[in-house]
Formats: sequence, structure tokens, C-alpha cells
Amino acid sequence: MVKLDPIDRQILAELMRDADQSVSQIAERVGLTQTPCWKRIQRLEASGVVTGRVAIVDPARIGLGLTVFVEIEAPDHSGEWRESFLRAIAETPEAMDVFRMAGDVDYLLRVVVPDMAAYDAFYKRLTSRVSIRNVTSRFAMERIRNATVYPLAAE
Repeated sequence: MVKLDPIDRQILAELMRDADQSVSQIAERVGLTQTPCWKRIQRLEASGVVTGRVAIVDPARIGLGLTVFVEIEAPDHSGEWRESFLRAIAETPEAMDVFRMAGDVDYLLRVVVPDMAAYDAFYKRLTSRVSIRNVTSRFAMERIRNATVYPLAAE
């Protein structure tokens, strides 16, 4: 974990809120001049705290209206199976988030596709590439909240 002071946290909050802001805008909001603010941003990037800057896109407006949460149970927990699963996942851009879980489910995926036919194609591709003990699919009916700003507790 990287040690963050209150100014770093303010800078991160500003970047998460709107990464398209200029350095001078961020500096003004956090009470710094432009050069020290830019150096802090560079340090946050170099340390891996800031891993990239992206545009947030509404999936429904670009034809990706179906979100599916997919629970995967592995047939075994060998390194060989895990590697084959990771290779298969790397070839499936529809899997937006992939988490290794504790409990009765081994992996949880958030899959975003245009429709049920596209999800079926994703399912068939994944299950043809890697052996899976059980797959449970849960279809989202409505996205109520989609946060991209992490809560930064003050230290």
C-alpha cells in the first residue's frame, strides 16, 4: 500500500471525479501550484496508484444492454486448470471484471454483451476452452448504481 497524505487523496478524488481536468484546475482545487501538483500526479502514476485514465461509457448507448454476473465453480484447483482458465478469460473481452472468490463459488465474472444470443456465444466459447464444474448466470435487470470513484477515508 502506498502512503497517501491528504493532498494526494484530494488529487486522487479530483482525478476520479474528472480525469479530463487540466493540472492547473486540479492544482487550484487542492491548494497547490501547478508544478508540485503535476509532480504528485506523476508520483501517483509511477507508484501504480493511478493505473490509467479512461472515458466512462454508458454500455446501453453503445449496444451492450445485457449485464450478466457469472459464477464459476472450478472442477479442481490445480495450477494447470487455473492457467487454462486465465488464458480463456484473456480471450474474452466481454468479461469486464473477473474476481477469484472465497466461499462456494471460485470465480465471479461481470460480462457485458448486446443480448442473450451474444451471451450464449460467450458461454459456448468459454466452456469449449476450459473445463468448468458449474456455471450460474444471473442477469441484471437494472443498473441502479455504477460507481467509479473509490471512497478515500481521511487519515
